Amino acid sequence: MNPKALLDKYGIQPKKSLGQNFLHDPNVLEKIVNSADLLRDDTVLEIGPGTGALTQKLAEAAHQVYTIELDQRMRPLLEAQLALYPRVTLVFEDVLAVDHLSLVGPGEFVVVANVPYYITSAILRQLLEAPRRPRRIVLTVQLEVAERVSAKPGEMSLLAVSVQFYGKPQVIGKLNPAVFWPRPEVESAILKIDTYDRPIVDVPSEAAFFRVVRAGFSQKRKQLKNALSGGLQLNGADTETLLHTAGIDPKRRAETLTLAEWAAITRVFHTEKQQFG
Repeated sequence: MNPKALLDKYGIQPKKSLGQNFLHDPNVLEKIVNSADLLRDDTVLEIGPGTGALTQKLAEAAHQVYTIELDQRMRPLLEAQLALYPRVTLVFEDVLAVDHLSLVGPGEFVVVANVPYYITSAILRQLLEAPRRPRRIVLTVQLEVAERVSAKPGEMSLLAVSVQFYGKPQVIGKLNPAVFWPRPEVESAILKIDTYDRPIVDVPSEAAFFRVVRAGFSQKRKQLKNALSGGLQLNGADTETLLHTAGIDPKRRAETLTLAEWAAITRVFHTEKQQFG
């Protein structure tokens, strides 16, 4: 049954405020599941199960599926659609308020989600900054966000650095708006992130690294020396010394730096921070 007919059956109208655009194209659902590279004994965390169409395919490919759905109106629909899938656990909570690690248990897990686009960054932050990261994340997201996350030096952003510090992103493919109902007003894509066991660059601490990166992107139109001076509260001479010691031209801009270069600045700043006041 298509999502409109199914929602009509239960008297549910999609809420724009919740970013509800329901996936229904069987080929796209299959592509998402295939992108997750699931093993038969895998645990999957699905965020935003919608009408349960993707959930069913995940349940057929994995050992256990936990779904988190904010909209309580979807409870009777999902309970009916997933009644024949005993290894699916429905949780009706706000994903940003749930301890998802307690939910999925102590082992490895994979995240698959058709998330509301307005909370994509918050969900990525919650998953990647947690004490234990998923092995893989597969999301349908706004195309612009997928491209930002997977950007190369020259077009980097704070979001790109933040994601690529923890994992390798890949845009699997663009999605036609017609595969959703209602159709979204923006272009979409499937984004896959294979996470690292540990961050890809060597830094004294994650907090120190992101302090430096946030400072660098705080005034992204300015040269790095000026952005870091303001963000790290350093005088101009100390900032130039910091960058030269790290092997970075002070006139470069934040979007041009690689993760290795951000790490180099972080190590110098951490080692010499007493010298820098």
